[in-house]
Amino acid sequence: MEDLFSKQEAHRAPLAERMRPRSLEEIAGQGHLIGQGRPLTALIEADTIPSIIFWGPPGTGKTTLARIVAGKTKARFHHLSAVLSGVGDLRAIIKEARSSRSLSGRPNILFVDEIHRWNKAQQDALLPHVEDGTITLIGSTTENPSFEVIGPLLSRTKVYVLEPIEAGQIADLIGRSLKDSDRGLGEMKLAADQEAITFIAESAAGDARRALNTLEIAADLASGRKGKARRIDLTTVEAALQKKSLLYDKKGEEHYNVISAFIKSMRGSDPDAAVYYLARMLEAGEDPLFVARRMVIFASEDVGNADPHGVQVAISCMQSFDFVGMPEGWIPLAQCATYLATAPKSNASYMSYKRALADVNEQGALPTPKHIRNAPTKLMKEMGYGKDYKYAHDFEGHFVPGEQCLPDKLKGRRYYKPTDIGYERNISERLKGWRNKKG
Repeated sequence: MEDLFSKQEAHRAPLAERMRPRSLEEIAGQGHLIGQGRPLTALIEADTIPSIIFWGPPGTGKTTLARIVAGKTKARFHHLSAVLSGVGDLRAIIKEARSSRSLSGRPNILFVDEIHRWNKAQQDALLPHVEDGTITLIGSTTENPSFEVIGPLLSRTKVYVLEPIEAGQIADLIGRSLKDSDRGLGEMKLAADQEAITFIAESAAGDARRALNTLEIAADLASGRKGKARRIDLTTVEAALQKKSLLYDKKGEEHYNVISAFIKSMRGSDPDAAVYYLARMLEAGEDPLFVARRMVIFASEDVGNADPHGVQVAISCMQSFDFVGMPEGWIPLAQCATYLATAPKSNASYMSYKRALADVNEQGALPTPKHIRNAPTKLMKEMGYGKDYKYAHDFEGHFVPGEQCLPDKLKGRRYYKPTDIGYERNISERLKGWRNKKG
């Protein structure tokens, strides 16, 4: 009766809990930590677990890894939630751990979930017991431990960073869950369209728990339909997520259509269209850093010297996103897109390189004028290298009239043709003055 009751209780648990990996082999992602020769696997196999902090986004396996680590060692496992417990609960576990250790000699692992929720005094209370080996600490946090875990405790732990799970790996997990009759949804005998699975996987943003929660809701919706096939399709998933699937294949035509529209909207000085296509891409799951890189390129190619600050804004935007991440990372991206769209435009520097490249390809490696060659040796000086070179800073306006720097065959060529737009107007006027002096 007890076994039957336990099974019934297990099936009442959420799908994400039922499908929680029971071994390292079942874990999705984290290949940098788990696998042959990887650091965490090696420590588990050697049964030499140090105090650890798992840092990563929700749904990446922090709690699961802690449980598997405990199950693979000879240590007793204690679990505290930093949200629900305090120093009193810690003292009770320490007392039990000391008693257990003196009687059986078994080490003790204490897992503190969301350790960043404990304040400095609560974290301080852990220190002596970690230090004297009463407990081996495993903490999990979604926040940067450098800021949220006190220095003395952090120095006594090894931090392992867990990465968001790739969409393809989440899709595989969904497939296993649909087939697994023991722990998953196999007994429901549901079919699922590939586009529905892909939408769940990509909407999960690297969070396996979120994906399985969505799958469970979609499965309930599909199984409750009367007179219809028990199939999870895109409409079912949209209903489960309360979110529309956007037509956007990151490797297909629509990817290129939308990024092209985004770039051309900025080039056309239309901030409304630019931010619309930005939102389309981000909501459909495009890599935000891909978008940021495209804006850095755009800032030099299309804004150029008409607004030299454009490339600085784009680089700062990319760094800001890298620092902040999602979900707030769209804020600097939107600022950059609207700045670049409304900036004065010039592709003169871009075109100058194209013109110069054409001559390089046509003329080959032409000899540089001798007077601007480097002359580090006596022989080179005797050959005329650097002879009659005029140092620009010795002249009025720091400019040498009549100085020729291009090869003789290209004398008088004009590659850079600045416009009269924005800051480039200043450059244009300066260049005209210099070129008039050269005659």
